[in-house]
Amino acid sequence: MEPTQRRLLPSTAALSAFDAVARLGSMSAAAAALNLTPGAISRHVALLEAQLGVALINRTNRGVELTDKGRRYAEGADVLLRNLRLLSLEAMSDNASAGFGLAILPTFGTRWLMPRMPSFLKQHPGLTVNFATRIGRVNFEQEELDAAVHVGKPDWPDSHFRFLMREYVVPVCSPAFLKENPVKSPEALVSMPLLEMASRPEAWQHWFSTLGVKRSHREGMRFEQFMHVSQACIAGLGVALMPLFLIEAELQEGALVKVIDRAIESRSSYYFVTPANRQPHPAAARLSDWLAGEIGAAGLA
Repeated sequence: MEPTQRRLLPSTAALSAFDAVARLGSMSAAAAALNLTPGAISRHVALLEAQLGVALINRTNRGVELTDKGRRYAEGADVLLRNLRLLSLEAMSDNASAGFGLAILPTFGTRWLMPRMPSFLKQHPGLTVNFATRIGRVNFEQEELDAAVHVGKPDWPDSHFRFLMREYVVPVCSPAFLKENPVKSPEALVSMPLLEMASRPEAWQHWFSTLGVKRSHREGMRFEQFMHVSQACIAGLGVALMPLFLIEAELQEGALVKVIDRAIESRSSYYFVTPANRQPHPAAARLSDWLAGEIGAAGLA
């Protein structure tokens, strides 16, 4: 391989270290997430910067800040690593039988499902699982998919739904944002910048009304995926309602903090969905049962 080509292909260790720093906002938080030392994380990032010949982060007394190029690179690295994990999962499955097409939600898939999926594949070595990332309804007739993990309501036409778990959300932000904007009651959040998911425009209104707080509709900054909402919170852009089970790492590491410790059940639940107008794939029931067992073991059912 030519030197220029090698320069354009950084190691996955360096990419993972930089991705963790970009997501969590500090070397120590990234080190805890990857089970490495802060020094190792720093060396990986420095090597990546040297290989690319650009500065990706600025080291300050308060921690680290992404440069403009660092922010753009972080967005691409995040997508690349997620796709690489999906490819790895596909490669780990055996090609001995017909593939099983599963649609997964981006954040649920990468953060919760993927770390657990190898155990399912080891239990079923003759099964090939083909993953597709989808948000919203899946058209089983037009796509080569056998099942989907769906969050929302059981309202897809011509589909069977198996309930998996409820979802509980809590308002979170960065420690620095909370220090600058102390919150003593739910009412204090009404005037703050509230981050929203495009697929859940009424989430904040539901949270306020559940707590008996009157609030007229006021649109906030909107995002397509939870991972982007999380990154925006860490960057100090505002407060977001996040599913507790998807941000356990950030809460434990201190990258995110609960603004008010009042988790409520959201209007969305998780379901395992299969098409109703064709014979189910033989693996559908096995995967559905396994998912229910994993959710129960995690205390989320």
